[in-house]
Amino acid sequence: MALAPGTAAPDFELPDQNGDKVKLSDFQGKQAVALVFYPFTFTGICEGELCRLRRDDYSDFEKAGVQVLAVSCDSRHSQKVWAEQQGYTFPVLSDFWPHGAVAQAYGVFNEAVGCANRATFLIGQDG
Repeated sequence: MALAPGTAAPDFELPDQNGDKVKLSDFQGKQAVALVFYPFTFTGICEGELCRLRRDDYSDFEKAGVQVLAVSCDSRHSQKVWAEQQGYTFPVLSDFWPHGAVAQAYGVFNEAVGCANRATFLIGQDG
């Protein structure tokens, strides 16, 4: 079951597509975060979802001071190629190992398929 509104967001540290560590708590007190879980890299629906953020809505997030973080259970290496191909400028985080640990903490891990379910969490500056 996904986190209920108003619940404190579980902290995490994951590598982005470039191997840089991104820690949720680093944004606390600075800016809100849109945490976007998606099932699989290189799939049409997920591509459409993230391209929508990139092309149509990203400036709205920037104007509002919200950092977008996309998360899947794919390896950062595949995410790097995909992010470069698609022109994603926001961090694409790998929840690969331990497999799906962050998705599990947010209640969106699909055990049967081994991936994150599609879900978005808006995390305020206060966490």
